[in-house]
Amino acid sequence: MAKGKFSLRSRVFFSMILLVVMTSLLILGATFFQYYSQSDDYNLRRSERKESQVKNHLFYILDRDNAFDLSKKKQSRLYNILESISLIHKVEYALYSLDGIPYFYSYVELGSLDQSQVLDSDITKELLESKRKRITIQNEKERGKFQYSYSILFNKSNEPYGILYFPYFEDVSFSSNELNTFLIRLFQIYFFMLLVAIIIAYFISSYMTRPLETIRARIDQTGLLKGNEKIYISNASKEVDSLVNSYNSMLDALEESIAKLARSEREQAWQEMAKQVAHEIKNPLTPMRLSIQSFQQRFDPGDPKINQKVMDFSKIMIEQIDTMSEVATAFSDFATLPELRIETVDVVEITSLSIDIFELGVIQFTCSEKEIFWDIDRTQWIRIMTNLLQNAIESVPLGRKPLIQVRIQSEASGLRIEIEDNGSGISAQNIDQVFEPKFTTKTGGMGLGLAIVKNSIDSLNGSITYKSQEDKGTTFIIQLKKEA
Repeated sequence: MAKGKFSLRSRVFFSMILLVVMTSLLILGATFFQYYSQSDDYNLRRSERKESQVKNHLFYILDRDNAFDLSKKKQSRLYNILESISLIHKVEYALYSLDGIPYFYSYVELGSLDQSQVLDSDITKELLESKRKRITIQNEKERGKFQYSYSILFNKSNEPYGILYFPYFEDVSFSSNELNTFLIRLFQIYFFMLLVAIIIAYFISSYMTRPLETIRARIDQTGLLKGNEKIYISNASKEVDSLVNSYNSMLDALEESIAKLARSEREQAWQEMAKQVAHEIKNPLTPMRLSIQSFQQRFDPGDPKINQKVMDFSKIMIEQIDTMSEVATAFSDFATLPELRIETVDVVEITSLSIDIFELGVIQFTCSEKEIFWDIDRTQWIRIMTNLLQNAIESVPLGRKPLIQVRIQSEASGLRIEIEDNGSGISAQNIDQVFEPKFTTKTGGMGLGLAIVKNSIDSLNGSITYKSQEDKGTTFIIQLKKEA
């Protein structure tokens, strides 16, 4: 078993255990949620019902005795009546005037009432500003057991005359004991189920994975240069039997392929090398031919800059000849294409040289800076640009004037080069095959150009992408990243 990975047997075993544990936790969680939801709803309705009963009783008494003005001096008889309300409804409450001055406490005797204990002004303000004219405050130290509310009282003219303080004590002892008893019994049941699940999961996982272990061991012994043996398993399941048959059929096909592979491997290697080298040698020839034709057309013996133009022309030809020479040398030495020779060069200059070999006026070149020095292989970069520019020109259909734009942009993260053409674009069915070797839409090409370009850019730790619209053109985007 690979390091850090679980076997199928372990996965089956732990999956069954996890299923039982998760089911148990979900049921326990649902039980807790249901209990506390019902308990909260019941106590909320009960507190509001009792508070409403007290309000109605107070309204009846005060309306009957015309005693809505709580600022008047309290009478002993009224105090006794208010106290009887507490006894009738079996609740405690208190009355305040709208200014927050205490008027009545059901749990304080008339003689002990302290008029200086005025209701907190913040509570009075919040109460008067609330929409329901009622606020509820939870006791943080005894959450779920004790809460109290303040509400505005109104007379028969719907005018406020006082504030009702109503504490509510929740008795949860009986329901908590009942819940604890139920959870203990449920825990015992699930603990027993967990033990049973562990035993069953162990035997089921062993039974399910035994044939797979046999197949795995045999596959580990399979190889091109090994004496491979077929697998035979009795009483196998349908899936395992299908896997065994596929493995045995694979061995038959493998034996046939070994002989064919030995014969074709060397031939294939030579063919690929020959195609790649032929493409690399052929690639500079067309630009060289175009460059010579262009030079012939523009040659003017009387031009005062003729010497410089001849020097530039010679430099371009030498660059292309050197590229072909290096490829030919590598092929003669049975090596790969020329190895990278990284040096700091002016990307603007060598890109401009690559463009100059093509027809005048076809390619527009812009750059964010006059000089951009970068660590790359000079010859390889010329080969990359030549490939992309040649493809761009050849993508333009007959009857349309080629217009190729090359843009170099220096960015904070690196260098961005765009080659945009006005060609036929890339069709939807070919959009995923552009950089694949041997893929081409041209009748005369071998399909190695863009594949070689991508490999070359990869070797420079860069990336190449593209965006295309059919019959409108394609833009290839090269990103070279700065070294950290």
